[in-house]
Amino acid sequence: MAVVGAILFAFYGVAVLAAVALFGQGVFPIAIAGSILLVGVQYKIGKWAALRSVGAEDMPEQEYQDVHWMVEDLSEEMNIKKPRLMVANMGVPNAFAVGRKGAGTVVVSRELMQILEKDELEGVLAHELAHIANRDVVTMVVGQGIASVVAIVAQYAVLFTGDNDLADFFLAMVVGQVVQFIVMIFVLAISRYREYVADADAKRAIGNGDPLARALEKISQGNKQAAQASRNAQRTRGRGRQDRRRDSAVDQQVSALCISSPERGFLEKVFSTHPPMEKRIERLRE
Repeated sequence: MAVVGAILFAFYGVAVLAAVALFGQGVFPIAIAGSILLVGVQYKIGKWAALRSVGAEDMPEQEYQDVHWMVEDLSEEMNIKKPRLMVANMGVPNAFAVGRKGAGTVVVSRELMQILEKDELEGVLAHELAHIANRDVVTMVVGQGIASVVAIVAQYAVLFTGDNDLADFFLAMVVGQVVQFIVMIFVLAISRYREYVADADAKRAIGNGDPLARALEKISQGNKQAAQASRNAQRTRGRGRQDRRRDSAVDQQVSALCISSPERGFLEKVFSTHPPMEKRIERLRE
C-alpha cells in the first residue's frame, strides 16, 4: 500500500512540475495553495453533503444510552475524542463516519440498530471509530483531490500545447476524464485496503472478530432484502424515475463511506471502494 500511496504523490508531483513547465516557476506557490484549498473545500462540502443526504440527526443520549456508553469506552480504548453521534433512517442497515480525528461524526441507521445484537453493534462502532482514528476520511479526500488536480493540469496541458480551438477543448475534456479515472484506480485501491485495516483495528479493540463478522453478514443480507423490496415496489406501484432515484440516494452519495456497499455488477465491483464482503468476514474469523 505504501507503493500505491507513493504512486499517487508521484502523479501529484508530475502534475505540479507540468504546471511549472507550462506557466513558469511563479505558478508553484499558487499550485500548492490551490491544491490545499481544493482538498479543504472537498472535505467540508463532502461532510455536509453526506450528513444531509441521509437526513442525519443528533442521537439523543437518553434514548440511545447504551450506544453512547459503548462509543465512550471504545473511544478511550482507541485514544481518540468521542465523536458526535447521529442517527438516520437510511432505508438499509448501515453506518458511516465522517470528519477527522478530534472532530469526527459517526452516523448509524435506525435499521442497523434494529437487527444487530449489542456485541455486533459494538463491532460496527469500533470499525467506524477506527476510520476516524486512522484519518481515513481525510486520506480519501486527499486522494480524490490529487486526482482532480492531475486532471485539471492535464486539461490545461492539452489546451496550451494545441491550437486552442473547439477540437482542443473537447480533447482536453476527454484527456482530463481519462487521467482522473486512472488516478482514481489507485485511490480506490487505498480505500479497499483501509477497510481491511479498520476491520482489524475493530477486532483488536473489542478482542474478537466474530461479532463484527456476524454484523457484516446481517448488514449484507439486510441490504439485499431492501434492494429486493425496492424492486418489487417499483414493479407493483409503477413508480417513476424520480422515485427510483430517491431509493438509491444513499448508495450514490455515501456508499463509499458506509461500512458496507451494495451488491453491484462485475465492473463496479472491480472499481469498488470496499473489498468483497466474504473476504472481510473470512479475515475477521481467522
